[in-house]
Amino acid sequence: MTTAEHNKKLVRALYEDCINTGNLDQLEVLIAPDFTGARGERGPREFRATIEAVLTGFPGVRFEIHDLFGEGDRVAVRWTFRAVHGGRFVGLSPSHAEVAQEGNVIYQVRDGRIVRAWLQADRLGVLQQIGAVPRSFAESKPV
Repeated sequence: MTTAEHNKKLVRALYEDCINTGNLDQLEVLIAPDFTGARGERGPREFRATIEAVLTGFPGVRFEIHDLFGEGDRVAVRWTFRAVHGGRFVGLSPSHAEVAQEGNVIYQVRDGRIVRAWLQADRLGVLQQIGAVPRSFAESKPV
């Protein structure tokens, strides 16, 4: 297996064997101690806290991988997550709305562990779906 293939397998395992199953203890194996996340998270413990916040706000969340590409030490993945907003998330009470979010992440892998992540996700869309932000400018209240 080439390095790029191994790196793709590692990233797929992050979603399918760890996040989707709730087996977050695997993060210690998948995420490097010197990991830096898209929001500035450091190490596997802070990455785990980010994932736990998603799992708390969206119990049973499932990430579906649409595309996964790897070259050298980089792996790019395009996914959709689907869940119900059934728990507290970013200070917001559960809306029980069905939510879908699309995202793209580029991971950097070194020595068999993820060391960096760059994320672009539709956070505004999630906030709109749970009712925290109006869906369109026309729905917003006058100032």
